Amino acid sequence: MHIDGACHCGDITFEAEVDPDKVAICHCKDCQALSGAAYRASVLVSSDQFRLLSGEPARYVKTTADSGSKRLQTFCPRCSSPLYGGSADDPSAPLMIRLGVVRQRDELVPKKQIWTASRQSWIDSLQSIPGTEGQ
Repeated sequence: MHIDGACHCGDITFEAEVDPDKVAICHCKDCQALSGAAYRASVLVSSDQFRLLSGEPARYVKTTADSGSKRLQTFCPRCSSPLYGGSADDPSAPLMIRLGVVRQRDELVPKKQIWTASRQSWIDSLQSIPGTEGQ
């Protein structure tokens, strides 16, 4: 599936070819902290199927506690939108594009959840919380 996207301010744009079956939700504590949310949704993409069209992302490298691997996190230096993550040591490794910056995000339905041991206890009760369609 062809996707495209941009950060919130539009300085960074990209396109990619992704497999819609490779969409996941991660509940790990790093994803919670780095996204500022209860979980992070991403789609896996081969690095050779991802192309930056404009802008230059800022980079942050985090060493994971469990494996000691170095994970690259990218974001817009102007608006701070998270863009994608991947291996900091292997530029040819797959990337995880953050769904929030993908224009077709509504079509990319998560197929799995990982790090569910860190999932927030209230996630399953979201349907019961009253909501409004606007602010």
